[in-house]
Amino acid sequence: MILSDLRSYLQEKRRVTLSDLVAHFHMDADALRGMLGKWINKGKVRLNPVASSCGTSCCKCDPTLTEIYEWVD
Repeated sequence: MILSDLRSYLQEKRRVTLSDLVAHFHMDADALRGMLGKWINKGKVRLNPVASSCGTSCCKCDPTLTEIYEWVD
């Protein structure tokens, strides 16, 4: 995967969790964070504040994967 694939996916979905990106691209979360960092530095992606959970009460989500990234036009 290259940065343009990530850009296209984010532009299409608008807001995605890190967990969604891991599942879609079949990549390690840390590798994706590095790529997302490039888009954040360019002002094209925003990392929304991380909640302690995904918003449901099941408590099965990995809190490190509930980061929400948003494409900024």
